[in-house]
Amino acid sequence: MTFHLSWVSVIVGCISAPLVGTTSNSDLHLPLWKEIPVVSNLSDAYPPLWKDCPDQLSDYKKENGKYIINSWHYLERQGTYKVLLNATAKYFEKFAPENEQNILWGLPIFHGWQYHTGRLADPTRKTDCGHKAGDSLCISVDSWWADLNFYLSAMPFLAAVDSGIMGIPSDKITLLPPYKDQMSFCFNVSSCRSSFPEAMKKWNEFYQHLKSDSSSFDDLLKSLWAAHVSSLEVVHKNFQNRLRYYSKQEADFGRNWALFADYLAPLLFPTTLVRTNEFQKGLPTRILLSSDPAPFISDFTVFQNSVLIAVNLLHIVHKYTGTLSFIVWKTLMMSKIARELFLEILEIVLHYFN
Repeated sequence: MTFHLSWVSVIVGCISAPLVGTTSNSDLHLPLWKEIPVVSNLSDAYPPLWKDCPDQLSDYKKENGKYIINSWHYLERQGTYKVLLNATAKYFEKFAPENEQNILWGLPIFHGWQYHTGRLADPTRKTDCGHKAGDSLCISVDSWWADLNFYLSAMPFLAAVDSGIMGIPSDKITLLPPYKDQMSFCFNVSSCRSSFPEAMKKWNEFYQHLKSDSSSFDDLLKSLWAAHVSSLEVVHKNFQNRLRYYSKQEADFGRNWALFADYLAPLLFPTTLVRTNEFQKGLPTRILLSSDPAPFISDFTVFQNSVLIAVNLLHIVHKYTGTLSFIVWKTLMMSKIARELFLEILEIVLHYFN
């Protein structure tokens, strides 16, 4: 019963009554989540300002034989993803053309959503960092979302360098530090390995799976999500105090979204280009205010209001079952049949709303 409540709370929050009433048996014949999405122009799914981001390491500044990357500038941080996607494209050619099935796409798309919705800006408003009226490409170290993303950009990128994916020695990359709280971050391969050994180990394991010809798509997803969750654990420990800069609604959404990501991991959600882009359409298009009463936020879509309710319900179930719902969920998702069933349901939800 615990599992039933935990997942159904998510599904109920996302599926409206019309969907329940119009979904017939024929809708379930094809495994929609296994189909390669067909879109007229893949570039429509790219993150904001993607064409302006660095394409290769040589596009970054170089000093004393080392590439210097400003991870507190949107284009430069987003560029690390672009370089990473280009470097790993050859490993995903067997799954689909044009790198669309590269499961690393989820990272830059989510980062692009953070930028587009103002979540990388200084929430204290003591500086103009990230704000449209100031330096709009600046990433604020006081932003909880930006700090969360740092570990989902620096670690995947530096682990790729460390594992040989980039084809350069591991000591040839340096990330610039923020103006404060430098001890909470890492800026090169060696410091990340020493400060966050478990997360770096998980990312290195992902790249070893990626380089193995015997790895299946599910193998890669399992390894990717393990690394993703390991990186998020660092954020949970180090940056909860940043949430005090936001409204209760936004802070709750941040916590709830991080929890939802934990539930997505055992499902092995395929974080490919088009699917992640479609999924992201359910996320709020701006920072939540204290006056925002989901599911009745007037400038949000039904999908976006539903997602807010869904992740909040998931948090309630998770809290009041003492995490038992998560344990049961992980156990159930060990079954390939169960995973495919819920991926199919999720795909139907995305098709309905998009």
